[in-house]
Amino acid sequence: MEPSVAAVVLLSAALHPLWNALIKRGQVPEASFMGMMVMIALLSLATAVVIGADLMAAGKVWHLVLISAFGLVLYGSALVMTLRRGDLSAYYPIIRSSPVFIVLVSVLFFGQTYAAPVLLGFAMVIVGAFFLQYRPGSRLLDDPRTLAYALLGMSSTGIYTISDAFAMQVVEPPVFLFWVMVMFIPAYMAVMRAIAGPHLGWRVLSGWVHTPWRTAGTGLIAYGSYSLILIGFTWGGEVAAVSSLRQASIPISVLIGGLWLKEAGLALRLAASLMLAAGIVIVVLAG
Repeated sequence: MEPSVAAVVLLSAALHPLWNALIKRGQVPEASFMGMMVMIALLSLATAVVIGADLMAAGKVWHLVLISAFGLVLYGSALVMTLRRGDLSAYYPIIRSSPVFIVLVSVLFFGQTYAAPVLLGFAMVIVGAFFLQYRPGSRLLDDPRTLAYALLGMSSTGIYTISDAFAMQVVEPPVFLFWVMVMFIPAYMAVMRAIAGPHLGWRVLSGWVHTPWRTAGTGLIAYGSYSLILIGFTWGGEVAAVSSLRQASIPISVLIGGLWLKEAGLALRLAASLMLAAGIVIVVLAG
C-alpha cells in the first residue's frame, strides 16, 4: 500500500469512532444520525460544485449507488439501535468486523477455502468479541438483541464497502456520495419509523435542527472520514488492505468509550479489541 493511501485510511479510522460517540451522546440517536447524513449530503454537493465535478456522471454507476445506499440504510439503522441500547466500546468493534463477514460469504456461497492462519484469525475475532461483552456475573449473550443489531451493522458495512470501492474507479467521491445520500435519507426515515414506531415522526427525526453547531461538527467529522476512505480507493487502495488498516478504529473506539463516555471495563475491553482487530487483519491478509 502506498504511504499516501495508508495515511488517509488511518486518518479516516481515527475520525470514525469519534462521530459514533457524538451520535451516542445525542438525546435521540436516530435524529442525530439523520442530521449528520443531511450534512454529508450538503457537503458532498458543495464539494462537487466547487471542483466542477459532473453530478450526472453517477448515472454510469447507478446500480452501485443503489447498493451502497441499501447497505448504508441497513448500517445506519443497525448502528443507532446498537448505540441506543449498548456501550460504544462493546459493540463498535463488532460492527467494524466487516472483513470477517466478507470472508464468511466467500466460504458459504462461493466455495472458497482458507488455510490455518485464517482460522486462527477467526478464533481471535470470536474470543475478542466474547470478552468485549463479558461482564462478571452476567450470562453469555446477555443482550442478544443488541448483539443482533451489531452483527447486522457489521454485514451491511461489508456490502457498501465493496460497492464503494468499485464505484471509485469510475466517478469522483463527492458525486457518488451525494447521490448515495439522496437515496439514503428517505429510505432511512421509513425504516426507522418502522423499527421505532409511529412516535418517531418527522418532528422527532428533525430534532437535530435545534443543535446546528453540534450537527454541523458531527457531519464534518463523518464527511471527512467517509471521503478519506473513498479517496483511498480512488488512489488505488485495494479493498482487503484498506479494510485491514481501518481496524485501527477499533481500539480507538474503546478508548473513547472508556475515557470520554465513562463506560466500564476499559482494560479488558481494550485488550479484547486489540485481539479482535489483530484477528481481522490476519483474516484479510492471509485469506
